[in-house]
Amino acid sequence: MVILSSQYLKYTQLEDSFKHKGLRLKLVDELRNKGIRDESVLNAINTVPRHLFMDNSFVGFAYVDKAFPIASGQTISQPYTVAFQTEALQIKRLDKVLEVGTGSGYQAAVLCEMGAKLFTIERQRSLYDFARELLPKLGYHPQFFYGDGYLGLPTYGPFDKIIVTAGADSVPPRLKEQLVVGGRMVIPVGGRQVQVMKIIVRVSETEYTETEAGNFVFVPLLPGVAEQR
Repeated sequence: MVILSSQYLKYTQLEDSFKHKGLRLKLVDELRNKGIRDESVLNAINTVPRHLFMDNSFVGFAYVDKAFPIASGQTISQPYTVAFQTEALQIKRLDKVLEVGTGSGYQAAVLCEMGAKLFTIERQRSLYDFARELLPKLGYHPQFFYGDGYLGLPTYGPFDKIIVTAGADSVPPRLKEQLVVGGRMVIPVGGRQVQVMKIIVRVSETEYTETEAGNFVFVPLLPGVAEQR
């Protein structure tokens, strides 16, 4: 049973051992062999302790290049997917970035490690609470929001970059509107089984370009906030 929650952190040692660091080096080599070229992305993957963002049942597989369940029917993305989306964003230090779908906070940590000024929104309360407690303990301080990712954060925009970490059935217009001119959004779009990664660039106040960058599988992007049980 997945028990990932803020309560779980009270009984977990935030240890990052030499073994973990060695496994991350191997993971980085694997990602480089799979085509990730941005050294700043690879350095962030090599720095962030992914095992701390996963339930105890899966920590032994934290540096395998696979997605795993976390909580509330969600997953922590495959490291290659995290690296691919991050590379596609073309992050520069102090970029103002909106992340839709905080999850357990791993992608957020990678973006913070790269120097992004991050605003991250999550609709699942247990995951929001978990990430909001864990990330500051690791030295990462994004601004956290509990709410509907479809709406973005218009009060805090516009953003240089937007990353969506769940599969949308279409590109939410309100997110596109929150990009600066010249800004980029990376979002998986498609059905429940597979999505196409789309890279959207706002080229003027009214125009956008859109390119496709391969197939991926994400949990669905849902509107609203999740009901609490």
